[in-house]
Amino acid sequence: MTTLYATAVHSVGADAPDLIAGGVLILFAAGAPPELAEVSVLHEAAGVPGEAPAAGDILRIGAHAFRITAVGATAWAKVREIGHVVFSFTGAEVADRPGEICVAPVPGVDVAGLLAPGTPLAIVRAG
Repeated sequence: MTTLYATAVHSVGADAPDLIAGGVLILFAAGAPPELAEVSVLHEAAGVPGEAPAAGDILRIGAHAFRITAVGATAWAKVREIGHVVFSFTGAEVADRPGEICVAPVPGVDVAGLLAPGTPLAIVRAG
């Protein structure tokens, strides 16, 4: 599998677990303004983002894999520019917002519980 993006959790904002429980994971590069950091998972990228992901690719959080189902038109540009992306755990086949990446939820997996400082995150090309 080809890694398109690799990063690691730096910190989890105080309000981020509530959003994640509602199916929305917001990533921002470490150093984001405090009002954004409160609702986000801050991360430190291990390099420059590669090719944009597509439906069928995989979001890995630690040892767990989530299938990407849709990628908004501007989502990857935001990752490249400011290290920002919104993952919606809806399984939607078309992104509602241009800056989001939709992923299929995995029943029984507590995504917020997976996110601790140092947890690796990656987007990998399937197959």
